[in-house]
Amino acid sequence: MEYKDTLLMPKTDFPMRGNLPNREPEMQKKWDDMDIYQKSLERTKGRPFFILHDGPPYANGDLHMGHALNKVLKDMIVRSRSMMGFHAPYVPGWDTHGLPIEQALTNKGVNRKEMSLAEFRKLCEEYAYEQIDNQRSQFKRIGVRGDWENPYVTLKPAYEARQIEVFGKMASKGYIYKGLKPVYWSPSSESSLAEAEIEYQDKKSPSIYVSFPVIDGKGVLAEGTKLIIWTTTPWTIPANLGITVHADLDYVEVSVNGSLFVIARALLEDVAKELEWSDYEVVREMKGEKLEHILAKHPLYDRTSLVMLGDHVTTDSGTGCVHTAPGHGEDDFLVGKKYGLDVLCPVDERGVMTAEAPGFEGEFYDKANKSITEALDAAGALEKLSFITHSYPHDWRTKKPVIYRATAQWFVSIEAFRDQILKAINETTFTPAWGETRLFNMLRDRGDWNISRQRVWGVPIPVFYAENGDPVITDETIAHISALFREHGSNVWFERSVAELLPAGFTHPSSPNGIFTKETDIMDVWFDSGSSHQGVLDEREDLQYPADLYLEGSDQYRGWFNSSLSTSVAINGIAPYKGVLSHGFTLDGNGRKMSKSLGNVIVPAKVMNQMGADILRLWVASVDYTADVRVSDENFKQVSEVYRKIRNTLKFLHGNLADFNEQEHRVAFEDMREMDQYMVMKLNKMIDAVKKGYETYEFSSIYHALNGYCQNDLSSFYLDVAKDVVYIEAADHPHRRAMQTVMFDSLMAILKLATPIIPHTTDEMWGYLGFVEEESVQLTDFPESQENPAFTDLEAKWSQFMDVRDAVLKALEEARAAKVIGKSLEAKVTVFGNEELQNLLSSVDDNVAQLFIVSQYEFGGAEAPENALHLNDVAVVVEKAEGEKCERCWTVSTEIGQSEAHPTLCPRCASVVETQYA
Repeated sequence: MEYKDTLLMPKTDFPMRGNLPNREPEMQKKWDDMDIYQKSLERTKGRPFFILHDGPPYANGDLHMGHALNKVLKDMIVRSRSMMGFHAPYVPGWDTHGLPIEQALTNKGVNRKEMSLAEFRKLCEEYAYEQIDNQRSQFKRIGVRGDWENPYVTLKPAYEARQIEVFGKMASKGYIYKGLKPVYWSPSSESSLAEAEIEYQDKKSPSIYVSFPVIDGKGVLAEGTKLIIWTTTPWTIPANLGITVHADLDYVEVSVNGSLFVIARALLEDVAKELEWSDYEVVREMKGEKLEHILAKHPLYDRTSLVMLGDHVTTDSGTGCVHTAPGHGEDDFLVGKKYGLDVLCPVDERGVMTAEAPGFEGEFYDKANKSITEALDAAGALEKLSFITHSYPHDWRTKKPVIYRATAQWFVSIEAFRDQILKAINETTFTPAWGETRLFNMLRDRGDWNISRQRVWGVPIPVFYAENGDPVITDETIAHISALFREHGSNVWFERSVAELLPAGFTHPSSPNGIFTKETDIMDVWFDSGSSHQGVLDEREDLQYPADLYLEGSDQYRGWFNSSLSTSVAINGIAPYKGVLSHGFTLDGNGRKMSKSLGNVIVPAKVMNQMGADILRLWVASVDYTADVRVSDENFKQVSEVYRKIRNTLKFLHGNLADFNEQEHRVAFEDMREMDQYMVMKLNKMIDAVKKGYETYEFSSIYHALNGYCQNDLSSFYLDVAKDVVYIEAADHPHRRAMQTVMFDSLMAILKLATPIIPHTTDEMWGYLGFVEEESVQLTDFPESQENPAFTDLEAKWSQFMDVRDAVLKALEEARAAKVIGKSLEAKVTVFGNEELQNLLSSVDDNVAQLFIVSQYEFGGAEAPENALHLNDVAVVVEKAEGEKCERCWTVSTEIGQSEAHPTLCPRCASVVETQYA
């Protein structure tokens, strides 16, 4: 007889190697064929909703690691909520309007000027859908489950119709107005920008100090006394209409080489050093309020500059006398408006100086810096020229500098409902918690929102103009345009005449002749995506408004979180979300931003092609996503090793359940040995920890809990000990069936709990389980943890034992290194310690040697010999076990040969063979 054939070895066809790059696409095709998304919804129909609303990625280009981080986080949340008692539909979306698509077509050789606006917009739409198809296939390859065949797209007619309704409701409440104000303007895009479209980069700029001689000192300053300003934008000097000081600051009149200058006292030393005043004298001191209404001469033109008072003046830098050009700065505009100044803006949409800047007409603003500085020098007004490198606003699309430029724009008056917005923020749950403060401060300090853009690829602003120039926005026109957009799409605005766009028979008092024109600006793309709570959540019957959760990168506090909140509060008085969760950015392994020029880009497609989507997903679960996340090949190698251990654990568990039928063979908790009960306790603690991690979005705690249970509790302890039972004992031995019960429960729990993270792997294993009814593990719920009064004592007692076991394993390791033993079953272990230790070891189980995975064990008392290894309160002696090795179980025993029929077996093995294989 071949004794190895009598062993109950693991039997499973589940492969050890994942081969994920090849198997995952097959699994995904299977999911598509069975329509797993719809089946998951059918299963949970009638449960409470959990809605994670997808923030739309921009439809342009392949996916980067930030996309993968974002979508995997969302997928883990949606999948877990579906398995936690909720109905959790997931509708992905795309942001499809805006400059990048226009630019992409231009880069491909499309000449916008050779076609109609409608034709160009059609090309933009086609390009957007090409990008959607590309990104959709990549998102599906990552394993993200959702309604991919019916996503929301911001260019779809129904979506645009709802966006028009949002605009109309806000307008009817008086929240939308048109005004001439300085806004961020991108000469490279020839369009205004919102704050969320601004990024800061270092820029080298001229730094000039310019003097303005007083011509009317109002009895406070003598004629000819000079007010000094400082600026890094010489090109705005032609637009200067005033100088602003702070009423409460102390200002000094300083005599330098026969000239008198006025600056803030707090900045005197800095300015004197900068202007290299070797000898100066303070003539007198005065409060800023005394300087109000003084008139100074503009250094280049025959006009005056008015001295005004403003709270925005500080002593952080400069001179305390602030150059004021109402057409080129928000503070300048506000203080100029207060004092009745004009809004002069001598720069056109391309950034070129106009005729309102005599002497510099036709020059690009940045190049005009040199010409204007030279003119100031020639006029004797330039006190100092140098250059500085400073953080400066740039267009986040073109990466070119932006300017402040006064233009007629459409605005949302945030101030009109700011208190409601701040109240809504306070009623929202934020993860991480600091997100609340960040968004609160942004909205508390935010100016009015510029929502108009001078482009063509976007949703038109649905405004008509009467004969006298008044804007016309009525409930009737809004309803009519919304209906037209729902039927034909927003292209109809560009394809039809004004008469065809207006409601039949429409009249307005401001147009007695019935003549109207239409607005040519489009809406800010943030208004597009910020309307999704109506265009998606309220529009679709399978969703619910407000959403339970919005989840995006931390940059969306100034973007989508912000615009969505503003529009939702404006029309409905509530936030569009109950919770907001944000994640950081993905960086390379050294903490640098990934860029092609640095050659440090790692893309999701590469990771999936080499390792598989489940490795990418497991990596997402492993990181602290609330902060910036480093990505490197080494990270993925480490995660791959964890994945391998989890997969091997699943394979081992399944292999040892080949002859286990839960209905027939399950062993009750009270009938188990303490070791098995201890593992039941550990399993239930793991279940609780994982489910709490899903509830609180702490995925790294799930990663560590699953990995810890598989590696430490199972592989390094229980499954190692189990081999001497499940392989060796008779099939129906109660100890073996008890261990199989624990293995069964562990396998089912791990499969279900890990499914939101590594669904390809868990569903692959599910296909090998012959005892399950559901066709996919995705169509199940998480296991419920069991409470048992015995758990507390078990944990305390067995935690102590595991410490002792660690000491024994360390002693075995040293004995193996010293060639005292080979395998641990060749060893006899003697443990020395106090009576408490003896009682512990005598009570944990009836076979301590088996728990230590040695052949022989005894307790040696309190006095340890000199050769003992001391670890904490435990001393261990390892020596060769006495006797011969059993041919079947490999334990060393002095009782080999007692069976005449099986002389090479120990009594246990001989008994099993005789009864099972007679």
